[in-house]
Amino acid sequence: MKMEPSAFVADSELIQALEKHSTAIACDDDRVLFHQGEIPVGLYILDQGETTLTMTAPSGEQIISIQVQAGSLLGLSGLVSDAPYTLSAVARGGAHLSFVPRDEFSSLMQTEPQLAFKMLEVLAAELRAARRALTNL
Repeated sequence: MKMEPSAFVADSELIQALEKHSTAIACDDDRVLFHQGEIPVGLYILDQGETTLTMTAPSGEQIISIQVQAGSLLGLSGLVSDAPYTLSAVARGGAHLSFVPRDEFSSLMQTEPQLAFKMLEVLAAELRAARRALTNL
């Protein structure tokens, strides 16, 4: 299944607000950010480079593979829903990311609730992209 990579991209105001509460991550080599099924520990922002999101069926078959763009929020749906990640994410060597821990994310949502609407825009874009991909199967 093919999904639009732009579905994970947030607007610059949201990224700037999140990055004030983040830690920079530079990947010299490929780095697993999270695995499908893990409990979310935070949110990743792809600042530059390549990151691939994948979903694997219980049989082990890869269902989805998406090369996301800079400005993408990774792990947002799991963090917001407090449910395990539904995708795995691997940053390629040379990628630069920012990581916002769960507690910082929660504090930010409480102190700046207007950002929640911007998060909803990203989640809605992901949902629309997934529905379009399903109709193309």
